[in-house]
Amino acid sequence: MTNSTKALIGVLLAGTAGLIIFLFVHLSNDPGKPISIGSQKAAAACTKGENCLPDLTFTDVNGTKYTRASLVGKVVVVNFWATWCAPCREEMPEFIKAQQQHGAQGLQFVGIAVDQADKVEQFAKEIGLNYPTLIGGFGAMELSKSLGNKLMALPFTVVLDRKGEIVHTQLGELKPAKLQSIITQLL
Repeated sequence: MTNSTKALIGVLLAGTAGLIIFLFVHLSNDPGKPISIGSQKAAAACTKGENCLPDLTFTDVNGTKYTRASLVGKVVVVNFWATWCAPCREEMPEFIKAQQQHGAQGLQFVGIAVDQADKVEQFAKEIGLNYPTLIGGFGAMELSKSLGNKLMALPFTVVLDRKGEIVHTQLGELKPAKLQSIITQLL
């Protein structure tokens, strides 16, 4: 690979990163369906033995509100995603399958979409999403950052054990074998 090819690839990657940040800021915020982040200190100060997810209220595509309390005692997989994110779309069928197979054992997937509610609702219907589809704006990206997503990129997945402690974070697609390994150990 020549130096000019390497430079071109670097410029393309930087441009892509800039476009992603622009999209997060300008396209993902749906003021009608806000994400309410409790105390940011709660996430930052999380230590072993404490619930690592801050006190939150999310609204799904139907207007139903979800709180942290509704997740207590379950193995929770929180996935930050968007309809325009190709790796997000690729991993979601595995999440649907895992929710169907292990939901009765206490597994709960929660998708937090960094997208517009109408697009999320349409996509959820298309793929037969079988777990809560919550709507977040840019506040969802701030939450993901407080949970370890330092690059604020998608997809980003956080796995919590039954005590609510973070046991795994994944930036980028969570591969099926890794997902099954994590779930099997926690259920």
